[in-house]
Amino acid sequence: MQSCIFTPISFREMKELHMDKIVISCLSLALLIGANFAVAQSIDTGRGELSLTVPAGYEASTPAPLVLLLHGYGRNAGAEQDAYMKFGALANNYGFLFAAPNGQRETEGNQAWFWNASDACCNFQGSQISDVDYLMTIISNIKSQYNVDSNRVYLIGHSNGGFMAYRTAFENSQEIAAVANLTGAGATVAGPAPLNPVHILHIHGTDDNAIAYEGGDLRGNSYPSAVETVERWAGYNGCDIDGSEVAQLDLDRNLPGLDSIVVRYDNSCRAGGSAELWTITDGAHIPALSDSFSTTVVEWLMAHPKI
Repeated sequence: MQSCIFTPISFREMKELHMDKIVISCLSLALLIGANFAVAQSIDTGRGELSLTVPAGYEASTPAPLVLLLHGYGRNAGAEQDAYMKFGALANNYGFLFAAPNGQRETEGNQAWFWNASDACCNFQGSQISDVDYLMTIISNIKSQYNVDSNRVYLIGHSNGGFMAYRTAFENSQEIAAVANLTGAGATVAGPAPLNPVHILHIHGTDDNAIAYEGGDLRGNSYPSAVETVERWAGYNGCDIDGSEVAQLDLDRNLPGLDSIVVRYDNSCRAGGSAELWTITDGAHIPALSDSFSTTVVEWLMAHPKI
């Protein structure tokens, strides 16, 4: 794409030019850019301004899905998480609003970013601030300014962000249609089923050395295995807990062939609920995501609205 650039010219040359045509040309270029590329807006979240990606095809008369990406524990926050997972780049193609908010920041030590998500992960300094309330405020504020499809509000979380996505969906099942979780886990203690079903996609590598596929504990607080997490949510959604292997996927570009097994729990589920486990054989906590990873996850989400 060519840039609209004015080069230095003399006053006489300027008079000889059809400046109105130049202005129209640049305006046309700006309109062309706006018509083909997502626009970064911002909203007030109560913790400062949050960048919101608005797809180029957004029209206020048409409800748009909303996707929030929740980062993991550590030095990298929302923008860095999306640089790794690349969901924001898909907003135009799939027509969804997108934001990658920051959680809280530790006041001591490495001052890591974190979410107050579960007993196990990762509120290590005892913050009393509710990140569930914060995320629901974000959703509410976006809904107040944009036409959000209430049946297509989705959460994606990695690691600590995955824990956070599960907690938010559990406590706000009336709002969240589906969760996609990469290497997170469920709560330390299973609670009663939420009032509303929520579709669940859990993605986990068998060689994860941070949040173990088989479950474990962090600083004395346990978290369930990937299978237990998914079967728990299958139970919440009224599904049979006997899953069926239905496909294989390529999710990690550094692993050979179709590295992931898809097990689906969708028999006898309540309307609007299901559960699915994608196991990356030999996958790590931060897998080298394949080129198809983000599109595959987004397409799964868009196929699972709230009913």
